[in-house]
Amino acid sequence: MGKLFTVETHGRASLHRNRWKKTILIISLILLIWYIFSLPRPLFNAPYSTLVTDRNGELLGARIALDGQWRFPPTDNVPDKYKICLMAFEDRYFRYHPGVNPLSLGRAMLQNIKSGRVVSGGSTLTMQTVRLMRKNKRTYFEKFIEIILATRLELSYSKNRIFALYASHAPMGGNVVGIDAAAWRYFGHDGRSLSWAEAATLAVLPNSPSLMHFGRNRDGLLTKRNRLLQRLLGSGVISQTDYVLATAEPLLENPHPLPQIAPHLVTRLYLSQPGTHVQSTIDKGLQLQADDVLARWNREFSQNNILNLAALIVDLEKNEVISYIGNVNFNNQQSGNQVDIIQSPRSMGSILKPFLYCVMLQEGSLLPTELLPDIPINVGGFSPKNFSLQYDGAVHADEALARSLNVPSVVSLRRYGVPKFYDLLKKAGLTTLNRPAEYYGLSLILGGAEGTLWDVAQAYADMAHAAANSANNSDFQLIQGVNKDGARTVSTFNAGAAWLTLEVLTNVNRPEEIDWQFIPSMRKVAWKTGTSFGFRDAWAVGVTPKYLVAVWTGNASGEGRPGLTGARTSAQVMFDLFNLLPPTSWFETPYSDLTEVVVCRESGCLMGMHCPPSSADTILAPIKATQGNVCNYHQLVHVSEDERYRVYEHCAAGRGIKAASWFVLPPSWEWYYKQHFPVYQVLPPFSPECRDGASGEVMQFIYPYPNSMIKITKQLDGSRGKAVFELAHRNPSKRVFWYLDDEYIGETSDVHQMGLSPDAGEHTLTVVDEGGNSLAIRFKVE
Repeated sequence: MGKLFTVETHGRASLHRNRWKKTILIISLILLIWYIFSLPRPLFNAPYSTLVTDRNGELLGARIALDGQWRFPPTDNVPDKYKICLMAFEDRYFRYHPGVNPLSLGRAMLQNIKSGRVVSGGSTLTMQTVRLMRKNKRTYFEKFIEIILATRLELSYSKNRIFALYASHAPMGGNVVGIDAAAWRYFGHDGRSLSWAEAATLAVLPNSPSLMHFGRNRDGLLTKRNRLLQRLLGSGVISQTDYVLATAEPLLENPHPLPQIAPHLVTRLYLSQPGTHVQSTIDKGLQLQADDVLARWNREFSQNNILNLAALIVDLEKNEVISYIGNVNFNNQQSGNQVDIIQSPRSMGSILKPFLYCVMLQEGSLLPTELLPDIPINVGGFSPKNFSLQYDGAVHADEALARSLNVPSVVSLRRYGVPKFYDLLKKAGLTTLNRPAEYYGLSLILGGAEGTLWDVAQAYADMAHAAANSANNSDFQLIQGVNKDGARTVSTFNAGAAWLTLEVLTNVNRPEEIDWQFIPSMRKVAWKTGTSFGFRDAWAVGVTPKYLVAVWTGNASGEGRPGLTGARTSAQVMFDLFNLLPPTSWFETPYSDLTEVVVCRESGCLMGMHCPPSSADTILAPIKATQGNVCNYHQLVHVSEDERYRVYEHCAAGRGIKAASWFVLPPSWEWYYKQHFPVYQVLPPFSPECRDGASGEVMQFIYPYPNSMIKITKQLDGSRGKAVFELAHRNPSKRVFWYLDDEYIGETSDVHQMGLSPDAGEHTLTVVDEGGNSLAIRFKVE
């Protein structure tokens, strides 16, 4: 019986011990698992400031963290002087202990017992990093948790990494956190440039961050700093000279403001990538120089109450933005200076004309020097006018682009088609065309749509890349080493057409605004200006094979100002910015994408059957130019021997007869053309003997355009106004009789104009000259 009881008792004890072992094992496993996963992910759950640097790591600007702290994103690069000072002050054995220093803890305990209060914590830098990470109230239990987590942190991270985590999150007084933010706020430079005195000051701050107050505790802070410097001198870390110089440095009086370089770019990157360190493609030196240029011009333009300026400089070989000035006077909140104009849609004026010229060249629908009409026109109520309010009658396409004439551009767009051009612009990168093509109509070429400086510059870069046969046709980069999603690889334009267009743009001629030929600082640049209706927006974009410069001038409010034109404002700024850049070579001629064609010098069209051999010119043109228009302006006419009359063989009589190639423009073109080009020879009249058989177009309406829509406005006194109808006649002295809807209304001679006030609806206007020639046109009055 006793033996049986002994066996049972032993069994129960063994079972009890096994249960305890299992419990201990389970608890151990739980603790081990907790220990393994005890570190939070991420280690620090704190919002960071947005930090933007230039291509070389120089600080451009920053935006404060969401919690109102200047806490720069963590970095692994801790200044050596700060490392030395901090370890000397806080944790001399940091490199050797496993996260906890038992000797320091024991010493701290004895000091606290002797003092009867907490005078030392004995925490290592690793433990302090854990405390910063947890942000809990300081208790003995929390100290125990810190000890455990410190050892865990040491197992997962290197000493350098732990040091960097501490340096990035240590409180530095006020709303400043971390070594990098403190270096900028307190000393006005980055941590790499810290002096021994500055490094020592920042090393003692986390121990008592409240000391960094500019109105009190300065003596205490100075004493702690100098005591640390004395320790460094005693340990041989710094020399006597370094010590004397360091202790002689005064404490700062006030915090330094952070740099405000390219502030609009900093804001843009803050909105897209908050709480990160962004290394941009900006060149800080160039940015500061460009800022100075814009500030100087802004002072001049401000005298005319033109208050805003923006500019973009791009390295086209790398497709990187190297200067970004979204506006001037960022800190002035009275004049819209905080608006980033580079990203703001504005009326584009004539800045899109080169793209129409280029695409028409490459598709063969226009020859480089083809003659285009430059006369008053009205298309569905749209009546474009040239900037000079004058008309040449006819002008070569390249000259029309160089002079930025409006009427030839509208005529070209009407020929090419608004929907096609609209699609081309969207393909070229204009993202603000958010209405259908018919909404913009023909005004699209004259500023009827809005675009951003960024998009317009991107489109010009597309053309420059095409001319250079460059495969680097991606979107502009603002961030080092980051390619934008959806980057384009195929250019919108071919090399031949783009090169020809840029060649034309090197000869921009706007004498009615400013004579650029007498500006000695100009270098070879393909450039174009634009001015919106009402003188509200002034544009200028220039390209070389290496660089692009785009400038906008105006008022962010949209207020127009007299003299606010692209040539008088933005172009001058643009050339000053180009002068900051190294000179470059020019685009090589892309012969593989060009062909030689023979054109008529007068018309710019392919040589026709009646063009005289002396008018033949051989030019380079895109491959499809062989499909271009053939000259029909040269006509074979029979004239008398003295060329005073046109004759026929049966009526030449004694005047003689000979065949001649004669350059003949339509009457409405001719009316204006001969006023500017006196050498133009009008067709001679028929001789008296041959007038009965005379034929040919002798009259043409200048206004209105066929099937146009006319608006009759009211006068100041409320009476109904009149529209002035105008006619061109090859022989202005002829009398012309006018009929409105078959009702005679009067006659004209020499100057063929008639003021009419027809009722609303459709009408027919007929004119008959005294020789019996007649012409009719239909129009509609709203």
